[in-house]
Amino acid sequence: MTEIAPILGVLAAVVGVVDTIPYVRDTLAGTTRPHRGTWAIWSVLAIVVCVSQRADGASWSLIMAVVQAALTSLVALLSIRRGEGGVRPIEVVMMAIAGVGVVGWLVAEEPVVATACVVAADLVGAAMMVPKTYRDPHSETLATFALASVGGALAAGSVGGLDASLLLYPVYYCVVNAAISILLVHRRAVVADAPATHPEPVLA
Repeated sequence: MTEIAPILGVLAAVVGVVDTIPYVRDTLAGTTRPHRGTWAIWSVLAIVVCVSQRADGASWSLIMAVVQAALTSLVALLSIRRGEGGVRPIEVVMMAIAGVGVVGWLVAEEPVVATACVVAADLVGAAMMVPKTYRDPHSETLATFALASVGGALAAGSVGGLDASLLLYPVYYCVVNAAISILLVHRRAVVADAPATHPEPVLA
């Protein structure tokens, strides 16, 4: 397994770049509207994960983390003018909870606990976008999340061993993006099958 770890790490990084291209394209075109709070959390956490993984001795699996930190930060910047959300009280509370997760990472001495705090904070970010995604599934780019799930699986494979502190984040990343992809597919199907509504005729 360790022999192919470098290949899987590089592939994970490539997928990380490829999956963001359609998201950036759709955001610039106005068809995708990133949730500001979600991407702000994800960009901060991606940077945190880079530092955490590096401190834990990650090598090839670190490539994906670095790529994701740069690309999520780009989307976060685009969301300022082209996104939505991030200012309602509940969203502010969730961002504060995510901040607690970051603090947990900073103070935790155990690598697994630190990474778990990052995962918890990241999950808050994902939860923030669920209402928007459920309500308007076409406001997100399906290909991005589907490919991101594949990238997470590749990054997990690039760890090259059963190291919980290094496997936790890429495995989580794979699962959460797969879940978002399934939600998008399901909601788009529901929206497509919904009967069209027509206004009642006005009688003279």
